[in-house]
Amino acid sequence: MGEQRVRVRCVPAVPCWVSLMAHDLEAAQSFYGPLLGWTFQPGPDRWGPYVWAVVDGVEVAGLGVMAGDWQPPVAWTTYFGTESADRATESVRERGGTLGVGPIAFDAGRVALAADPQGASFGMWEGEPGVETWMKAPGAPVWIELRTPDPFAAALFYGEVFRWDDRDIDHFEVRYEHERVVLRSEGRSVAALRAALGTGPHWEVFFSVADTDGAVRRAVELGGSVAEPAGDTPYGRTARLRDAEGGHFSVIGPAAGA
Repeated sequence: MGEQRVRVRCVPAVPCWVSLMAHDLEAAQSFYGPLLGWTFQPGPDRWGPYVWAVVDGVEVAGLGVMAGDWQPPVAWTTYFGTESADRATESVRERGGTLGVGPIAFDAGRVALAADPQGASFGMWEGEPGVETWMKAPGAPVWIELRTPDPFAAALFYGEVFRWDDRDIDHFEVRYEHERVVLRSEGRSVAALRAALGTGPHWEVFFSVADTDGAVRRAVELGGSVAEPAGDTPYGRTARLRDAEGGHFSVIGPAAGA
């Protein structure tokens, strides 16, 4: 029998999916598979080759290749759940953001791609609603962080697009901690917006690992490189890496000595 998988469901207002657009899908699988313990299953290929990354039977990410001659830089995209992709995209325009693609339909709903007023790209996903299914197991995305010159302006933008103020505080909360605007979903911190200079505004994806320093060494062995060395943070020990094609991402594990 084939591997049984848990399908990720759209969770309104918070990041609920991450997807990599690579230039070489086989190269991406050869890098991320050994590094994060992923296995792969075929995904929808309407816009080009695409696979699901699976950890312990749960789909945790997507990897694809853009069809056609246009080859954008290799990058991870974070998708936020929304009850209405049409309303969300209209709100993006009204609040100074830029709509790139969509909304367009696919097998699990409707998606759109956009950029906030400061230039950080993100996705919107209208799909079958459900509870948060992200795991803490190694290989799963466990933290999403916007690095931007003005996190408070960004929080106003995303808060209006995804209606943060209208949410039930028992299930969703926005708070300020560790010099970050932090999103909490079902009692767990899942994303943050923080001030950062020196890099272009972007949403950074953090994948859980059992050993941050070991993951850094393994990434280099697989053809990747180190963008920011390992260091301890209030949320764990992190390192920022580049994959074999230059796509940035971060890993997070227990703090040193934990």
